[in-house]
Amino acid sequence: MLWLPFEAMAQTSNPLRDSLKVASERLSYYPDSIDLRLRKASWYMQLEEWQSAKNEYDIVLRHNPANVAALYYRAYANERLGRYKFARLDYQNLLVLVPGNFEARLGLALLNEKDKHFTEALDGINQLVDVYPDSAVAWAARAGMENGRGMLELAEYDYGKAIGLSPNNNDFILSRADIRIKLGKFQDAIQDLDRLVRLGTPRAALKEWYAKALGKKKK
Repeated sequence: MLWLPFEAMAQTSNPLRDSLKVASERLSYYPDSIDLRLRKASWYMQLEEWQSAKNEYDIVLRHNPANVAALYYRAYANERLGRYKFARLDYQNLLVLVPGNFEARLGLALLNEKDKHFTEALDGINQLVDVYPDSAVAWAARAGMENGRGMLELAEYDYGKAIGLSPNNNDFILSRADIRIKLGKFQDAIQDLDRLVRLGTPRAALKEWYAKALGKKKK
């Protein structure tokens, strides 16, 4: 699976910098090494240095235009840089090489939503759910889009499907609780919050949501 949560991986610790330095030094001896170039780009991605990462992927793709990993991650870097047109092209080119690729289709749908291509985004995510009905990520991604558009009942349903497939995913459960609060389904929201507590989330960390669900004003 190609997707990686870069935000969760991002660090500024010395080990990452050291790894980047090693990759750079080795590339000075083996400038044509695609593997070393990809490693160097991955360190930049983890450091959220998107432009530097994109530059490395540019080099890889000049030598090997069909490199799937470079296309996918450059699309991500381009998106983070606000280069939506180029990110879309990378996803589309990847889908030519690997038709139906889940990560590329998901990335393209989310990009279209971010770039306000709303019809294309919804069509894309609907197709993804149809093709991958057992993917909790697909259901949750559609729920997120629906929530953003105020389609709360549909979002609640889709988060329910995602939770059914991934019962211990705290993000999905909290997102559904938040939607249920918006819908005025306070008891259902409390059940979700209690579930998070049972899964190990400190009750104090959910104070804001409990206050809303119980109809109390935030102090």
